[in-house]
Amino acid sequence: MERFTKSLRSSVSNGDWYVALSTALTLPDVCGRLIDPSVPSGKRYPAWFKAWMEPGYTSMLPMGLHVFLSGEDCYALRCSYLHEGGGDITQQRARKALDDFHFIIPPGNGNSIHRNQMNNTLQLQVDKFCLEMADAVDAWSASVAADQDIQGRIASLLVIHNQVPFIQYV
Repeated sequence: MERFTKSLRSSVSNGDWYVALSTALTLPDVCGRLIDPSVPSGKRYPAWFKAWMEPGYTSMLPMGLHVFLSGEDCYALRCSYLHEGGGDITQQRARKALDDFHFIIPPGNGNSIHRNQMNNTLQLQVDKFCLEMADAVDAWSASVAADQDIQGRIASLLVIHNQVPFIQYV
């Protein structure tokens, strides 16, 4: 999994926000499938997100516990963005509470504008969201390091090789 999180961090470092966001939104699906390939994406993605990312998007407010970003809403964003290039999730059946996302680039000067919610729109700083996802995937990967079934499935993931192997044409 390290090759994916390193690539994600490199995209963030290079300011390649759309590639970084695509990768970040894909990784929970990959991890969920590695856990149990028989579970459909619409169930495995929110479950993985709930365990590994949602705690960081949950706060105690005066009116009680508030989840700013649920697994269902992130899955709806994944579907909207990866399939249609959009951030409006109102047409996604999987969504739970949000309607829309506004991603912003880092404002600079060490400032941060992240995890702000206005009505049903969540504002996220793209670099922070992507790096949080990379950290969550790394933590998950470490937690399954001894699981031989998952490690076998990880070994079967796509690898981009450094050299082109010799191909003999017949």
